[in-house]
Amino acid sequence: MDIRVQANKCFAEADKSRKRYIAMKGSAGSGKSADTAQNYILRLMRDKGRNLVAMRKSDVTNRDSTFAELAGAIHRMFGDKAGAYWQVTKSPLALTCRANGNQAIFRGMNDDKQREKLKSITFPKGKLTDVWMEEATEFTQADFEIIDDRLRGGLPEGQFYQIRMTFNPVNRNHWIKKAFFDMPDPNVLAHHSTYLDNRFIDAAYKARMQRRKKVDPEGYLVYGLGEWGETGGLILHNWEAREISQCLGDYDDIAIGQDFGFNHADAILLLGTRDGDIYVLDEIYEFEKETAEIIPIAQRHGIPQDREMWCDSAEPDRIRTWKKAGYRAKGVDKGGSSGSVKAQIDWLKGIVSKDRAVKRMVYVHPSCVNTIKELQQWKWKKDEKTGEYLDEPVAFQDDAMAALRYGIERWRKKKSVAI
Repeated sequence: MDIRVQANKCFAEADKSRKRYIAMKGSAGSGKSADTAQNYILRLMRDKGRNLVAMRKSDVTNRDSTFAELAGAIHRMFGDKAGAYWQVTKSPLALTCRANGNQAIFRGMNDDKQREKLKSITFPKGKLTDVWMEEATEFTQADFEIIDDRLRGGLPEGQFYQIRMTFNPVNRNHWIKKAFFDMPDPNVLAHHSTYLDNRFIDAAYKARMQRRKKVDPEGYLVYGLGEWGETGGLILHNWEAREISQCLGDYDDIAIGQDFGFNHADAILLLGTRDGDIYVLDEIYEFEKETAEIIPIAQRHGIPQDREMWCDSAEPDRIRTWKKAGYRAKGVDKGGSSGSVKAQIDWLKGIVSKDRAVKRMVYVHPSCVNTIKELQQWKWKKDEKTGEYLDEPVAFQDDAMAALRYGIERWRKKKSVAI
């Protein structure tokens, strides 16, 4: 069998370990997810009776993450002969080793229904032995306990159970740090990697990271060096990822926010408002695509054409293109203090009811993973001399945040009318 394996030395210990818990924190671009996928493909081919569940908090995000990584690993390793060794199905998502029947399937932990489905998993051959929790910081500790409880019962000699967690360490107060990094445990391998350990990373990516180091030193600690993130200076605390209704009729009003991009993301958010709170129902987050390529994506997502789409007013040509496609696209008024970024942020953090002093909440559907990532690291700039935070956000990895700020334009400027 001709197998092409691409490996970074920094992952050798994790790949060989038989400990029950492998907690892999690291920077963006460290290669931890690609290595994990490759390791699972080799393991499932080598050992009979092993089966994998690859997981994201939101089930639908597996298609473009864990499934894409595992399927990509198969094609890198076997090229044109991949089909001879693996059966890859997309509905439902599954990978089956033709030689021994071992499988990789994909699940989420969005709601009670998905949690119950995890409890009832069975395989044609062997048992569930491996769980990959990608973007593990999305999961709650209660989610983890349900997953961990599934790995039980006797195994053939030489076999073992294992949970592998891969993630960027966005918050030093996260339960994963306390459970797997702060307390020595012989059942845990705590692993750390950065993009500098990845020999396959390109020069352009390294240059991008160096730029981030200059404009966002605190963000660089997490996404460049893989260190635990500080919570100080975060802009929004009044948000929560949760299951929310996808029925537009359940909201008082619907709007769309779009931040144009190409080298950085073109971000589109479908927003709802109810009782003063904001709901992020869906997101589009695309790199290196022209407007003509993004419009069909918006159509597939069901972005409504009869609702206002608030966009960056600095891109009038793109706004016209969206209008020609039938969307109610318009530019956001950035004039004066009322149109400033600070004014938009103040409204997002504001009071819904002055009588009851109820703060506004921003609820995000778990499938909006890029919006969640940005919310976790959207920070104020820090004065390097005084160490104090300024009233200016760090202008890095904030495309969804710009779409959020634009999308609330009419709601925040709506004036109450006395009748």
